[in-house]
Amino acid sequence: MKRTEPFVSLVAALKRKRVRFLVIGVWGVNYYGSGATHFHTEDRDLFLPPDSRNELKAWQSCRGEGFQLWCGDEPLGQPLDRVLAEQVVSRRALVRADGNGLLIDLTLVMAGQVFDDVWLRRRVFKVDGVDVPVASLKDIVSSKAAAGRPKDRLFLATHEEALRELGRRRRGTASTDSPKKNRQR
Repeated sequence: MKRTEPFVSLVAALKRKRVRFLVIGVWGVNYYGSGATHFHTEDRDLFLPPDSRNELKAWQSCRGEGFQLWCGDEPLGQPLDRVLAEQVVSRRALVRADGNGLLIDLTLVMAGQVFDDVWLRRRVFKVDGVDVPVASLKDIVSSKAAAGRPKDRLFLATHEEALRELGRRRRGTASTDSPKKNRQR
């Protein structure tokens, strides 16, 4: 029997609890790439709406899958309840889930974006039979540009052409000089 990758297991747990989330960041970009286009990142980012009930369900799903929850350098307080979730949401605080060899950031912020707008433009990828909702490539790239952090500027500058090619492929207008086409000639 094939063992499900821990991230896919977490996504399935989130879906069972009806948590609304989107994969964003560099890991989100990877869903749009082929085997030849893959970007490295230390963590995976999940964008959640600013909704305390949804946040609490996300925490419960993470805990159920064996993740420890952190807010800053401290373990997330106890009890995991609606009061705590309301405090986290009101501060737009980042909660990090750590476990199963993964770091997952549960973020309520995506620079320059509003959750409901990004949700409408999402794309769903099927991985091991599980639907994984991912922000649009355009939204991910524009958010990285809006954030303006040095690591985001470096990522965008370093991978500008690869990101442009992924966007063309997504729109069905891939350039004729892509490495894949050159190998077929």
